[in-house]
Amino acid sequence: MYVDESGDAGLDPASPTRYFVLTGLVVHELRWQNCLEELLSFRRRIRDTYNLKLREELHAARFITRPGALVRIKRNDRLAIIRHMADQLAAMSDLTLINVVVDKATKAEGYDVFEMAWKTLIQRFENTLSRRNFAGPANPDDKGMLFPDHTDDKRLSLLLRKMRQYNPIPSQQQYGSGFRNLQIANIIEDPNFKDSEHSYFVQAADLAAYVLYQSIEPNSYMKKKGGHRYFSRLEPVLCKVASSSDPMGIVRL
Repeated sequence: MYVDESGDAGLDPASPTRYFVLTGLVVHELRWQNCLEELLSFRRRIRDTYNLKLREELHAARFITRPGALVRIKRNDRLAIIRHMADQLAAMSDLTLINVVVDKATKAEGYDVFEMAWKTLIQRFENTLSRRNFAGPANPDDKGMLFPDHTDDKRLSLLLRKMRQYNPIPSQQQYGSGFRNLQIANIIEDPNFKDSEHSYFVQAADLAAYVLYQSIEPNSYMKKKGGHRYFSRLEPVLCKVASSSDPMGIVRL
């Protein structure tokens, strides 16, 4: 699972975003090469049409608001690239996207946005692995690995290690509420952190997280141009079993 975020995990009033979004892009190792070839083919088409070089990072938020050297590409064309990328991902039936959204405005002081979002994403990854509900091959002994963009690397590694030993999950028992210790058993190794600049898969997760955020709280440009509707294009590859209470499977905290 390749993971990236949109928004920030800060809870203080100075935080620039109300929401924190985590998106995990899941691909089976037996389909990894095929998916990479599809992403490479897509990037070649984008290069030939819009002059976005293969080595240049498609970082969705900066692509729209702080393009740097990519200002040479018209803003409307940069928006079109995001739309085309969403359509490309939606057509890749061997991919699955898991999405977690934290509404920080509803959280009390002391709520750990980073930990709760990551614990939820990891738990959904674990559950979907164990139930063999991901796209692609479904072997009875499948295991998963995490490939996040760089974040609070040490903290995330420690969190995953802890969840292998102690992972209390609320459960409704006959007499009141309780907890079960559902240790993570299907995710191996520490997270393998990737620089998004060098990973088309992390860039794809970044784009999915960005269009999800824009569907909730769009900036003025995305709303004006209809970009706030791009997340719906990803529906064919959304992990809808991640949340029974949301039609798109978004886990909302």
